[in-house]
Amino acid sequence: MFEKNKKFLYPIVLFVLFAGFFASGFFVGKIQVVCKSCALENIDMSLFWDSYNKLQENFIDPAKLDNQKIVYGAIEGMTKSLGDPYTDFFNPEQAKLFNSDLAGSFEGIGAVIGIKKNQLTVISPLEKSPAENAGIKAGDSIIKINGKDAGDMTTDEAVNLIRGPKGTNVTLTIFREGFSATKDFKITRATIKIDSVKWELKGTDVAYIKINQFDQPLSEDFKKIAIEIINSSAQKIVLDLRNNPGGYLETSQEIAGWFMQRGETVTVEDFGKNKPQTIYKTQGNASLADYPIVILINEGSASASEILAGALRDNRNIKLIGQKSFGKGSVQQVVDLSDGSFLKITIAKWLTPKGSSISEVGLSPDIKVEMTDLDIESKKDPQLDKALEIIAEIK
Repeated sequence: MFEKNKKFLYPIVLFVLFAGFFASGFFVGKIQVVCKSCALENIDMSLFWDSYNKLQENFIDPAKLDNQKIVYGAIEGMTKSLGDPYTDFFNPEQAKLFNSDLAGSFEGIGAVIGIKKNQLTVISPLEKSPAENAGIKAGDSIIKINGKDAGDMTTDEAVNLIRGPKGTNVTLTIFREGFSATKDFKITRATIKIDSVKWELKGTDVAYIKINQFDQPLSEDFKKIAIEIINSSAQKIVLDLRNNPGGYLETSQEIAGWFMQRGETVTVEDFGKNKPQTIYKTQGNASLADYPIVILINEGSASASEILAGALRDNRNIKLIGQKSFGKGSVQQVVDLSDGSFLKITIAKWLTPKGSSISEVGLSPDIKVEMTDLDIESKKDPQLDKALEIIAEIK
């Protein structure tokens, strides 16, 4: 399970990669949970219990009245009533699946989805995943899933339809900017293993680093490749954060410590309501801080990846190349509950070190380079080509 109260940075997403009551005195197992604010807010719970009793008395199929599901449904409804797409409830089964996502392996199509401008949207397909291989791109609008209208679907509902055993198929009806009409994409689910980071030498002196997400394995994995880079002929770095949907704030902060001097600001957590801000600073060894670097971003770069890109641009004036990032500017805190479920709660907005908000805006690249469908089909990468061109000019 997640570390209690660990800060978590993702768009409103669930990986589609695999198949509270707030009433005073309600019991969860043997632990009595008391509503701390009910008396202050003068909350009348009689309507809730009246509705519950009416269901018990009148519903046509009593066998379907599962009290545990009713509890989970009530908690989910409570989070949805806030109107914040990033605050969500995960029952024990969903929590287990979500935890396996961050551990780095799972089954499914290999895409991260969320809600953007009230539309179910592909945040990013994972590299070499069934979704990417089928032609799914970051920013694609999901119109239908297996022929079912996705217009009013929640992310959870969409995940339940998309996930499934490896070897089975799912059809997504997609609309994309530039399409004259929707298009169906048939995707075969598979077992997927995510490498948190990889690197290779480009030419004789450029280390190309691709970070896929800020998950649990990244800290140790990055340490290993950083040592390899330091001991190689690399003198410069291209850092690729494209289609990186985010992950843990602490991991993003830790990675920043490799590229920035100790004590520099990574991000500012703004809690609003005249509350004091929290400033997150680097604590690493700055072993890669003297390497010239450029960063690749696109519309699939979100949250923790935006924090890292913004921190490096503000502190080191590093150029961002590609397309505007997703713009996920809020911080979620994972709070474990007693039965293995958890709440993911929006607790703050985050700012770049110079005070710019990314929420709903994103990071605009310093050098804009588009990636077309033809480029993808031809296995061309003009964004990376431009990054290599720019880094070659830096002395």
